[in-house]
Amino acid sequence: MSMLEEFKKFAMRGNVIDLAVGVVIGGAFGKIVSSLVDQVIMPPIGLVTGGVDFSRLKWVLKPADPAARTAEVAIQYGAFINTIIQFLIIAFVIFLLVKAINRLAPKPEDKPAVQPPEVVLLAEIRDLLKARD
Repeated sequence: MSMLEEFKKFAMRGNVIDLAVGVVIGGAFGKIVSSLVDQVIMPPIGLVTGGVDFSRLKWVLKPADPAARTAEVAIQYGAFINTIIQFLIIAFVIFLLVKAINRLAPKPEDKPAVQPPEVVLLAEIRDLLKARD
């Protein structure tokens, strides 16, 4: 089988297509959550905390020097806080989604346990010995 045929067979399997759709939808969902956090959740939190804009919070290690044309060096922990909130929202939504899918999925049927032939043979011997007595 040529490499092109092998790749075509791989790419056309259902799992790969499902994964591609999931990645595209996940990217779009990430943008929705980013908008939710940045434009809906964080402004009221900033208002409650005295007008703090979390996305602008940073710890400046070295200020910018326009004369030397050097950029500011800072740790932007506010953006990190926003990212953590976005992660928690996405994780919670995925948790709810998986929980709903598990409820809808058919439950596996309880099949009677198949006993190994040795156990069946020993049980038959036991029954025969009981019947002889």
